[in-house]
Amino acid sequence: MNGSFPDLAGKRVVITAAATGIGQAMAKGFLTAGARVHICDIAEDRLRSFASAEPNLSFTVADVAKPVEVGELFAQATAKLGGLDIMVNNAGIAGPTSPIESISVEQWTRTIDVDLNAQFFCLRHAVPLLKRAGGGSIVNMSSSAGLFGYPMRSPYAAAKWAVIGLTKTLAMELGQFGIRVNAICPGAVEGDRMIAVIEAEAKARNVTEQDVRDGYVKYTSLRTFVSAADVVNMVLFICSDAGRKISGQALSVDGHTETLGTY
Repeated sequence: MNGSFPDLAGKRVVITAAATGIGQAMAKGFLTAGARVHICDIAEDRLRSFASAEPNLSFTVADVAKPVEVGELFAQATAKLGGLDIMVNNAGIAGPTSPIESISVEQWTRTIDVDLNAQFFCLRHAVPLLKRAGGGSIVNMSSSAGLFGYPMRSPYAAAKWAVIGLTKTLAMELGQFGIRVNAICPGAVEGDRMIAVIEAEAKARNVTEQDVRDGYVKYTSLRTFVSAADVVNMVLFICSDAGRKISGQALSVDGHTETLGTY
């Protein structure tokens, strides 16, 4: 993470799905910048392990696709933080890798629940807190799949496109209250989740995992995957005073994806 980012000392932050991966990297970034952070995840052991090393971090075990658990998340976050300045909707799953006719109703519903509906469930609680604080920042995680068609990944792409529509609408709705709303569109991010995506795609297409990886690199202008740190740097920037005029944007952090339609 770049140490030149503006100070976020005292900012109160909630991040969903932050026990591992990009979410954990964001939590660490905000903590390093001086913020107080409350996170959630469904993985209790990993949450406790992470929190044990971070004195300014608190957590709730929660599945954000379940409204009742989201309510408990915000009850605990408010008790710990005393309010909210920044909401990061990070939770997401890859969903199935299959042609549309092979996707079950359960697979479709679960993907939409986690990747889209969970953001709504969280925002219903977060927005009143941000209004009470006199403004703040919302970051909704979309994807390069929210900007392109993505064969064999229809529920994921549908959810990520919807996140951008939600983001732009809320930027219009909430700007008068000093609340900025942006979507981050990562491309192929190195890590365990991308490894699983590549494995599933290779199996579905009957090609090697290296073929899939090479395809992602080939159709990215910078010919590279991105790192969690690249995503964190963008998130910290738009949540800081340096990004105070940025709202309603779908911000790609992807080395410039040229297409996802490689079939």
